Amino acid sequence: MIESHNDPSSNASHSLLIICNGHGEDVIALEIIKRFLKKIKIKKVEVMPLVGNGKIFDCIKSKNFSKIGYLKELPSGGFSNQSLKGFLLDFFAGFLVDTFKNFLIVRGKSKDNYKIIAVGDLLPLFFAWISKCEFSFVGMPKSDHTWSNGPGWALSDFYHKFKGSEWDPWEIFLMRSPRCKSLIMRDEITANNLNKKKISAKYFGNPMMDFVDTKNENISNIIMFNRLILIIGSRFPEALNNLDIFLKCLEDVKISNDLIILLPLSINANVFTIKRHLSNNGYLEENNVNFLVGEDSVWKNKDKYILLGKSTFNQWANMACVGLSNAGTATEQITGLGIPSISIPGAGPQFTKSFAKRQSRLLGGSVLVCDNKKTLIDNLEVLLNKKDYRLKQVKIGMKRMGKRGASKKIVDHINLNLLT
Repeated sequence: MIESHNDPSSNASHSLLIICNGHGEDVIALEIIKRFLKKIKIKKVEVMPLVGNGKIFDCIKSKNFSKIGYLKELPSGGFSNQSLKGFLLDFFAGFLVDTFKNFLIVRGKSKDNYKIIAVGDLLPLFFAWISKCEFSFVGMPKSDHTWSNGPGWALSDFYHKFKGSEWDPWEIFLMRSPRCKSLIMRDEITANNLNKKKISAKYFGNPMMDFVDTKNENISNIIMFNRLILIIGSRFPEALNNLDIFLKCLEDVKISNDLIILLPLSINANVFTIKRHLSNNGYLEENNVNFLVGEDSVWKNKDKYILLGKSTFNQWANMACVGLSNAGTATEQITGLGIPSISIPGAGPQFTKSFAKRQSRLLGGSVLVCDNKKTLIDNLEVLLNKKDYRLKQVKIGMKRMGKRGASKKIVDHINLNLLT
């Protein structure tokens, strides 16, 4: 639980609205909000999540903070731009109507001396621009690593090379607004390419690395095992399909030591359903076995142990040697901690083949994308059994994700350029 002791009767000068549109963006927005609530000059802080119900922000207990807008879990999980089916499901669920209502709320903020921080891509950036308020933009989803590294033969690669940035011309137009007081990008190459276009973009590191623990003293309890972390994603039922794919692949993995499989679950996961899937894949619950790393239950199938834990990702992320990961933000976070991973695209809508390939290029190949079960098993056995090869992957991923501490630098920069 996060509490703020900011005095609402102090000489506050600004109200602040944070607009965000995605799981990773919500996590970054949460850290920004926590830091700004500690600053005396902030009169009020509001957040408008454009995707989902913003449940992550419920941990903030402050009289100066509130969630606003029309909040709703979308059928596509917020990935309506990745498929026609997802768009239609969101459309009939009222996504466009709710977006327009949120648009009207944002338009009214200029009357009350609001400053806006947009976290995400086009939609929050557009909302900030149309508000007529001064704003800062934290552009996390896009990176020029995705087209400047790798084969470069896709049509999208040629398109981005032609533009000189993954950011599109209409987004760059919004960034050029005189009301945009600061631009912050997720990596140095993206910031530099925008600077070449006479846009003052900054890079302070990747704030996603500030939300995971770098060490866990309890790792000594499982240090003698091969350790694997399963990142199945937070969107259901897609996450269940990912779990089944990974478990079927693990049936035929050949390694020298027993395998500890860490399975952290998102806060919205149905544990009963997860347990049923484990049982259907041959795992039995071990009531008398404890590894004392924060697990809720232990499951076993031959030489493989699965440790199940809800909301344990942050404390478990650093304990694995390798990851099997069909997710976005969590994959990037374990990569930054020095854990290479393997993915195998499922049916979507979140983790599609194109998303997986883009992610692999973003992270310098430290995530290996597999087309089938055999390829995944081969890559997993190599990563688990050949430490030298694994360490090469580790260095690449950590370099791409950057060091911790970016959140404080981002907030200090925004405070200096937007709020003073």
